[in-house]
Amino acid sequence: MLICPKCQSKNQDANKFCQRCGTSLTQIPCHECGTEVLVNAETCHNCGALTGTIFWAILYKELNELPTPVESSAPELEESESSVEQVASTTDNEVLPLLDSSSPAIEQDDPDTDDPPTSVPEITASSSDEAVTQPVSPPDSSNVPDEAGEDDNQYQSLEPQSETIYLDSQQRYQILESEKLPQAAISEEQAYILAGRVLDTQPFQESLLDVLEQEEKSESDLEKLIPAIAQFYFLGEEYWPTVPKMHDTWKQNGKAVVLLEDRSQWDMIIDLWESEEIEMAQILFLLMQMVRLWELLEPWHCRQSLLEITNLRVDEDGLLALQCLYPEPKEQQVTLEDLGHMWQQLFSQSQRTQLTALKEVFQKLSSNEIKNVDELQAQLQEIAEPQPSSDMATTPNHPSPQEELEIEPISLESSEEPPTAIPPKSLVNDDSLSSESEHDSLQTEILPMELYSLIDAGYTDIGHQREHNEDSFGIQTTVKKQENPQGRTVEARGLYILCDGMGGHSAGEVASAMAVETLKRYFHQNWHDQFPTEETMREAVRQANEAIYDVNQQNASSGSGRMGTTLVMILVENTKVAIAHVGDSRLYQVTRKAGLKQVTVDHEVGQREIQRGVEPGIAYSRPDAYQLTQALGPRNEEFVNPDVQFFEVNEDTLFLLCSDGLSDNELVEKYWQTYLAPLISSRANIERGVQELIDLANAHNGHDNITAVLVRLKVRPDMRQQRLW
Repeated sequence: MLICPKCQSKNQDANKFCQRCGTSLTQIPCHECGTEVLVNAETCHNCGALTGTIFWAILYKELNELPTPVESSAPELEESESSVEQVASTTDNEVLPLLDSSSPAIEQDDPDTDDPPTSVPEITASSSDEAVTQPVSPPDSSNVPDEAGEDDNQYQSLEPQSETIYLDSQQRYQILESEKLPQAAISEEQAYILAGRVLDTQPFQESLLDVLEQEEKSESDLEKLIPAIAQFYFLGEEYWPTVPKMHDTWKQNGKAVVLLEDRSQWDMIIDLWESEEIEMAQILFLLMQMVRLWELLEPWHCRQSLLEITNLRVDEDGLLALQCLYPEPKEQQVTLEDLGHMWQQLFSQSQRTQLTALKEVFQKLSSNEIKNVDELQAQLQEIAEPQPSSDMATTPNHPSPQEELEIEPISLESSEEPPTAIPPKSLVNDDSLSSESEHDSLQTEILPMELYSLIDAGYTDIGHQREHNEDSFGIQTTVKKQENPQGRTVEARGLYILCDGMGGHSAGEVASAMAVETLKRYFHQNWHDQFPTEETMREAVRQANEAIYDVNQQNASSGSGRMGTTLVMILVENTKVAIAHVGDSRLYQVTRKAGLKQVTVDHEVGQREIQRGVEPGIAYSRPDAYQLTQALGPRNEEFVNPDVQFFEVNEDTLFLLCSDGLSDNELVEKYWQTYLAPLISSRANIERGVQELIDLANAHNGHDNITAVLVRLKVRPDMRQQRLW
């Protein structure tokens, strides 16, 4: 089945357009120039931008003996009869990478068997200029062999027979290029067989994981169908973006295949640290992240992932990220000494030799003078928080603050994030995952957060049925960037207001516009040095209500003739956020960790009854369930009690302010993963995202005016709070 990228409905494989919303299932618009390109094309034929869905593919051996999780201070994992393959890289002349169309034919002998290598079936050459390949169904889980070796046609040695070759017999995943695996002689056995980038030529097709999730297979059946190595990535989802997400996985002919989000184009730590523009405090923060991740990976037996220098990447916000997971060798124990040796090698390659304090830590670590993670964290924290002395800045071992701080941070960019599948719940051991606070600690336990960027966009549309637009919104944003010897800082303020004129009342559009202008004027006059307090927020709402109420009184309006409006408003000052809300316009918050959260609660009869203890089904069976209990303008200030909230943003966050033309029929709840979650990324176009939300509402609602305002806050560790001396 094909999943529509817009409305998520299922379509038959032969469909060229979604039967529900009409979206093309064979073409997509280029995100750079808007040209329609085939879904199986790697790049746009007009501007050359990457448009294809790219994954990082790894082909493993399925090994029988697997490590058993051990007890540690990190999250505990339940023991399983199936354990995880040992990953072993090979020497340079033993590595077999994925092949691109120009690669010579290579055959790989399996050292564990006497069977001769097989060759790939003949594949008809294709290119992006040809018609889109007809989508085919994913591997039928009922036909997947229960034991390795039953099917000799699915995975073969990748010996190219034509210009285009594929990873799978269904010809879905086209091999783009080869990538040499890191050399790490951790075992004589070769567990990694292939690794490289593949293009999903059928990106709207369900993955095998999707199919298994829908079929609700038993845990024993899933263990037969899904490789043991995949369980690492199921567990690692809690720690994204540090651990990559998995798109699909299956096993065939004694091999395990895992498709991950492609991070091969992300910056490597070694390249980043060679740059003269990065602050030393950022380097120290990445080291602290490694130590924290060392603890988390210990019970999984995946600490080898931190010992491969080329496996260490940074995401767009400068946070530690792994390209893939490396299980530890079973014949030798991985220790902190190995981490010390890797750090020494890393700093030697990056030629950063001026940090004598860190060099001493590396030496102690590699010589086993530092016995545990707690000691290592204490040593790093001592460097991050030194006690200044009169002679420290002038000694050869301690460069002056000016020397260290005349370096400004750089902006990091990464490749396109591919969509991911939801893993079968039966394979995820929820008890083994850490708490949300532990996950937060990967980013926030060492340093406080500061604002990195503030981006916003808004749009309003009349909808399909109304004759005029009663919605109104206002955006006022000020962003200041400063660069000095202490580094680069970003200070920003944003005022975001959305009002929905009361439907069925005269001049609703006048009321909404009056509220927006009154609030903008009020905060221009009263928001200066200090962030607004709750009293300030309530006074602003009171004045907006009074302005509309006075007009109603002057016009001697009554009943439905009295104009009014809803209000949802947020104020942003760096990482501080204040919210005020009246009526049924909503504010949603989206983060990578928590997903979608509705911040506001509608002021309507149904919600009022629920708060009084009435069952939701009964509360919303009332004929007046959706009638507003509060609005600006119809009544005086005694009847207006706005909800006011304050909180601090400590992770990348997307806010959505919207009128009920978008939120009706749970549209946001149904489609947020497709329309909102990708917009958290710095690479996403917020303005285009707003327009797509409007189009979504018109396709599914359209009975009312539609307004949406998006606000994206990106944060990062506050390097000003922790400086190296």
